[in-house]
Amino acid sequence: MDQLSAMRAFVRVVQTGSFSATGREMNSSQTTISKKVAALEKLIGVKLLTRSSRDHTLTPSGALYYQTCVDILNELDEAEAKARSEVALPQGVIRIAAPIAFGRLVIAPLIAEFFSHYPEIKVDLSLSDKHIDMISEGIDVAIRARKLEDSSLIARHLFDNHMLLLASPDYLAKHGEPQHPDELKQHNCLVYSQLQSINVWHFNRQDTQYSVPVNGNFKSDNGDVLLEVALTGMGLVQMPIWMVKEHLDSGRLQQVLSDFAGQNLPFNAIYPQNRYVPLKVRCFVDFLKQKLSSEQA
Repeated sequence: MDQLSAMRAFVRVVQTGSFSATGREMNSSQTTISKKVAALEKLIGVKLLTRSSRDHTLTPSGALYYQTCVDILNELDEAEAKARSEVALPQGVIRIAAPIAFGRLVIAPLIAEFFSHYPEIKVDLSLSDKHIDMISEGIDVAIRARKLEDSSLIARHLFDNHMLLLASPDYLAKHGEPQHPDELKQHNCLVYSQLQSINVWHFNRQDTQYSVPVNGNFKSDNGDVLLEVALTGMGLVQMPIWMVKEHLDSGRLQQVLSDFAGQNLPFNAIYPQNRYVPLKVRCFVDFLKQKLSSEQA
């Protein structure tokens, strides 16, 4: 039995919560992964997982062994990477998760240039506006426009996401243009359904903060959809400048309350807090940081 291979399989079964998902990830079958874990249990003489027809859980001994396996595998990966870094380019698959619009408008146009610098790296880009569990999904780097919520993760700041308040000329002609944030309570505001049933939009002017609860007749968990609805004249929407610049330039959208600064949401690259950060991850995050910093300058 290849004990290291069995340890890697066991660790990923715990992290993904699934024998079948681990099999797909490792280009193997659910049966093969199950046999590897069973062989590992036989080798060390300890039951690691309590299996049922639908689920499995770590035994107390399995939980201790799992952490030991993670530490050992991280040490091996670090040693191998240090040795390779002296003679080879960064390589391997990097799994990235990002919001849909950010992936489409920001990451996708940069991919060709990234590959020109790092031809041995392959990118697997997963796009969703919903929060995902990085560990269970096997994600190396996640791009998020929110504060870090998990101490087991590291956040690398990419840029501040400046939000604008926008509406189409048709909407403003029919309903008037608000002159103060408090007036937003009388307007139809298009909001993100993943945040709250009633969103709170934040503004600042001359060091005075304004926080206004808003609502409307349409909500969505996708920024592209909210943008398209705003373009039809349905209501006011908050969007980052990089999503709407072409529509501002064409006049299809107009900035509202331009005298009040909108909130800045930090856009971060998030990755697991391991002592060793894989070279492929460092290369991608450094590249993205450099490109976005130069564009924001």
